[in-house]
Amino acid sequence: MVYKGVFGVSRTLLGLALLGSVFWQVADRVRVDLFRPTEYFAFFSITSAVLAGIVLLISGVALLRGKSESERQNIARLVAAVSMIIVGAVYHLLLGDSAIDPRDIGYDWPRIPNSIIHTYAPVLVALDYLFSVKGAKPRLRKALWVVIYPLAWLGLSLIRGLSDGWWPYWFINPGSEGGVIGMLSYIFAIAAAFIVLGFFVLGLRLSVVKIIGASRK
Repeated sequence: MVYKGVFGVSRTLLGLALLGSVFWQVADRVRVDLFRPTEYFAFFSITSAVLAGIVLLISGVALLRGKSESERQNIARLVAAVSMIIVGAVYHLLLGDSAIDPRDIGYDWPRIPNSIIHTYAPVLVALDYLFSVKGAKPRLRKALWVVIYPLAWLGLSLIRGLSDGWWPYWFINPGSEGGVIGMLSYIFAIAAAFIVLGFFVLGLRLSVVKIIGASRK
């Protein structure tokens, strides 16, 4: 009961923090008349924050109600964890100094929700997945599920970009300096990163489960 209580509360709070951060950003942009919903919700970081927030909230509430985690819920948390890790890594390695949209010049993002989504949540979501040793233990091949969500996002982003010329990130724009080859290279790298990271995170969690289980004997 202590385990379910601790992880139930932590996941619920983290899920609310992610969803609350998205709401905060939306509300602030609405306040200054800069909210463009079809663009805002096209960013991978935002859709990932919403996905992770919902998954954590559902999982946290289920634990608080005394329910055990199913394999599907565990895989959903794996997808959320890998997605948020990618969000944090790409933001800090590639996007931190990206050019500001000319329409947003003079506008300062609220710092707290931006930090939660891009810095703190990726770390906390990953730690939650790695150290939640009870519940379902999916086989390693289940890690392949992590690539479905980013590929779906990429597909929709390409369709949208080719139809109206707007791209959420420069590296998936075939009209950027790298051209189509550069775009395909980034897409391949993103898909490969998700698969490798999915196997690594799930494998590491299974190792942590074994280590903790052995230490209790």
